[in-house]
Amino acid sequence: MRAGAARRADRPDTRGESEGAGSELFRELARMVVALAEVQGLRSFALPYPGLAQRALDRTVMHCLDAGEEPPKSLPELWEWCRTKPADDPLFAVPASLVTPGATLVHPVGRMPTRSCLEVASYGPDGGVAAQARALLGDLEARCGTGERYRQCRSFLARHAVVHQQDRFGPGWSKAVWSRIKDLYGPLPESLLVDGDFLRCPSCGLPALPRDRAVPVPGPSATDADIWCEGEECPRDDPPELIRDPEQTWILRRPLRTFLALPHRTEEAALDVLDRAGISHEPLSGPLSAYRLRDAGPAIVDIQVYDRLQPALLAAHLTDSAPLADRTLVVVPDALAGRDGYREAFTDALPALLRDRLVLTTPVDLGPDLGRARKEEKDDA
Repeated sequence: MRAGAARRADRPDTRGESEGAGSELFRELARMVVALAEVQGLRSFALPYPGLAQRALDRTVMHCLDAGEEPPKSLPELWEWCRTKPADDPLFAVPASLVTPGATLVHPVGRMPTRSCLEVASYGPDGGVAAQARALLGDLEARCGTGERYRQCRSFLARHAVVHQQDRFGPGWSKAVWSRIKDLYGPLPESLLVDGDFLRCPSCGLPALPRDRAVPVPGPSATDADIWCEGEECPRDDPPELIRDPEQTWILRRPLRTFLALPHRTEEAALDVLDRAGISHEPLSGPLSAYRLRDAGPAIVDIQVYDRLQPALLAAHLTDSAPLADRTLVVVPDALAGRDGYREAFTDALPALLRDRLVLTTPVDLGPDLGRARKEEKDDA
């Protein structure tokens, strides 16, 4: 049975739970936060507010009045609400089966959209920010003309969330690749600068910001509580990299930073497992990081790689995606899969008829899971 039939036959009621007014407002605020982060740069909120923001503010005021709570008086105050009020706040009451309790839309340290915010904003028929990333890559693939050109360009984007002028003179730089993808980069926005400098996380390579918006002193003082980066989950063993000439730096668009560059390390680890096992594979169009195994036997077996904090939203995305293979191994970072309740939340959010076809795994477990899948296919033959 293909995914579409399975969805119609046995969809869990998670989507129904999300139809409460508070949950719908939380989703609208997520879209507002993402949009304002791109348009306004978060430095100021000048009147008149953008239409999306004004509508979200109006809806929040009405919702608060209906709930008997004091509403926010301005967009800056609403932004602060998005920083301090989590998904499970009584004002929103987002079911824990959809978004993990405690998740906020604006990060308390970075004061920028959280990863959960982008995932919530990608939940729904239009696909939100994640769909924008897929559309950007789809357009790039069409422009490249050949698969090899596209693979080279995609690899560059995944490895280079930030590009400095000096990179052009380094080994491996390709003028042809840069000419095809440079429109996917832009200048560093003011909201990511700290005293005129730019900080980059040494682990994920994405932008970083200190709590007090002051350049941190190198050393052990730069703790998890003091530094935010877009990856949010990175260790703080080393201080952030300091770029003092940000005017010579370009940054990848936010949808591609979050949904392509961030999962890239997990993708490389998964492909390394396949290569060491001698399993050939070919990339698939559509999903951001998907491959079909060529020698998996009579069954069609895919792997898809993600780095998503919200397991139920990941399950919803996969449920609503194009028809699946006979079995799809969904590879996520080991640290995420090891979190209490992550695997269970993912499985519980899937329709029952898809639970055997969508298997959550990690780079470490990918080899054994592939072996089990092959054994089950032989037993069924």
